[in-house]
Amino acid sequence: MSSSKAVVILSGGLDSTTCMAVAKRDGYELYPITFYYGQKHSIELESAKQVADAYHVLDRHFIANLQGMIKGSALTDEEIDIPTGRSLEEMTDENEIPVTYVPARNLIFLSIALSYAESIGAGAMFIGVNALDYSGYPDCRPEFIDSFRRVMQLGTAAGAQGHTIELLAPLQHLSKSEIVRLGVSLDAPLEHSHSCYQGTIPSCGICDSCQLRIKGFQEAGVADPIPYAIPIQW
Repeated sequence: MSSSKAVVILSGGLDSTTCMAVAKRDGYELYPITFYYGQKHSIELESAKQVADAYHVLDRHFIANLQGMIKGSALTDEEIDIPTGRSLEEMTDENEIPVTYVPARNLIFLSIALSYAESIGAGAMFIGVNALDYSGYPDCRPEFIDSFRRVMQLGTAAGAQGHTIELLAPLQHLSKSEIVRLGVSLDAPLEHSHSCYQGTIPSCGICDSCQLRIKGFQEAGVADPIPYAIPIQW
């Protein structure tokens, strides 16, 4: 199993773009994979392409089409409204699973990425999950990631032969401001990233994802390079 290749789950958002920068810093050959799962907007797919292009791996950027297979989320179903204007306490309540949770999304993404990684002889997989800002998402929690590592050992030929693929979640315990600082320090192309759940350009600035991103940049003391539809004090 080659340790030089890494499959990076790349949504095109702030976290996954920073995660890609970490994989690059650590010397891996980047093999980004992006999932189209029926999101209400496709702007993040374009962002992912731009990030891949910035790292000169657009020719290795794989987009998996899962449209129509995943439903039951405000991010996929037109009849479920995307929440806006929520407080930080509401957004980070670990006892509430928000309507923006996409059923088993990271379980599906990791399973497909694992198959891809094993097929190309990759030694690692990167995912930009974060347990602090998205504590209400069961598939972002450390215990889920740890459990999937065990699944990787048991459910692959690589694991059975003692060549376990490493699952890395370098942003797992970082605050959003720490993620911003890390991305800036690694010259991650954050200007190409897109986080808005509404999928607008400029970004809406009031959905959960925008608010958490804005707060992260403000606390990091850095101006976000993307535009917003509302005035932001940096």
